[in-house]
Amino acid sequence: MRKLLVLRPEPGASATVSRARALGLDAIAVPLFAVEAVGWTVPDPARFDALLLTSANAVRHGGPQLADLRGLPVHAVGEATATAAGEAGFAVASVSEGGVDELLAQIDPGLRLLHLCGEDRREPSNARQAITAVAVYRSVALDPPPLPDADGALALVHSPRAAQRFAELVGDRSTVLLAAISQAAADAAGSGWAAVAVAEKPTDEALLALARRLCDKDAGQ
Repeated sequence: MRKLLVLRPEPGASATVSRARALGLDAIAVPLFAVEAVGWTVPDPARFDALLLTSANAVRHGGPQLADLRGLPVHAVGEATATAAGEAGFAVASVSEGGVDELLAQIDPGLRLLHLCGEDRREPSNARQAITAVAVYRSVALDPPPLPDADGALALVHSPRAAQRFAELVGDRSTVLLAAISQAAADAAGSGWAAVAVAEKPTDEALLALARRLCDKDAGQ
């Protein structure tokens, strides 16, 4: 069985490894980045109708300033983000498992949203809402990362930035398979890999389902 490399930062890496092993996959955590808080100032909550949260990291690293925003309902991307928001005392108004563009397409286009996000933020493709982005965390590259020999491995790529960093670190790509959470992540990895496949949805569950299919395909050859 191919070794499965989980490249996302902790604590997400360990969570994904646990899910992968439950599926019978030989997974190990190889985080390429560490997430840390950045200083930020809370804007006037009266300027907004709701919070937009696209990562649980915004809640984990938002700090005590989050208390000033608990009166705003949350629109969250992913159950993990919604769960973190609920545990932090926020009321979750909606959740989408299909990414930020799907979420924004489902909610009131007239909303004024405060997006608590990371410094490396992807702009929504066709947002109708007025969105104010405030960075509350950053992902810092680990140098050197604990990357094992990737020969013959299958790597899970959760972001374009991770894809680009992994491509910089791997010498011979010809035996390495990539399972990407989105087309943007796949594109950022470049060419020369044994194969690149994209998950049906931008979720950890869909990405692991793809990894399982790729490993089953290997086993059947």
